[in-house]
Amino acid sequence: MALRRVGFQRIAGIDEAGRGALAGPVVAAAVILPPDFPEDGIDDSKRLSPAQRDTAYDRLMAGATAVGIGVVDNAEIDRINILEATKQAMLQAVSALEPAPEFLLTDAVVLHSPLPLWALIKGDRRALPIAAASIMAKVTRDRLMADYHRHDPRYNFALHKGYATPEHLTLLRAFGLCAIHRRTFRPVCDLHAEASRAPSVLHAE
Repeated sequence: MALRRVGFQRIAGIDEAGRGALAGPVVAAAVILPPDFPEDGIDDSKRLSPAQRDTAYDRLMAGATAVGIGVVDNAEIDRINILEATKQAMLQAVSALEPAPEFLLTDAVVLHSPLPLWALIKGDRRALPIAAASIMAKVTRDRLMADYHRHDPRYNFALHKGYATPEHLTLLRAFGLCAIHRRTFRPVCDLHAEASRAPSVLHAE
């Protein structure tokens, strides 16, 4: 990597998962790889199967120099908006790295950081550390959504992970909003407004 040739050794790739979902947190990962980390099986998480991502996750946990994870929940996403929440999760992930990085690589997101930063367009396909971070963020978030599913299986979060699939939208209309739905995202906010306008019904004893 060119950055190593100019003296940077601890280069952190940063990426997120869950930015476009209707429910659940946004999760970011920051990963520092050793110079000799093998590239096989490390790619943009969207181009890997769940089994391939799980295998790569285990390899990265075992062989990365450092891994940091940041999680921002749906309430904070609604409060500050998804872009700011994504940046917050990314900075959390960076701050969790030990040892600390010398340079940051992101997938097109510009962060306010004292460290030098390169925001690469399609970075998860161009830089190995960003691809590694995309895997760590995706697997971490998928496992969180599986946990939510175990607590409330009505919405089948284990399958669609909170994204706007036809099944999720059907279940959302059937059961209404749950605690992890993002109230500022459409169509969630539309359903929330409809529920707020609906007249209450008083049942006689």
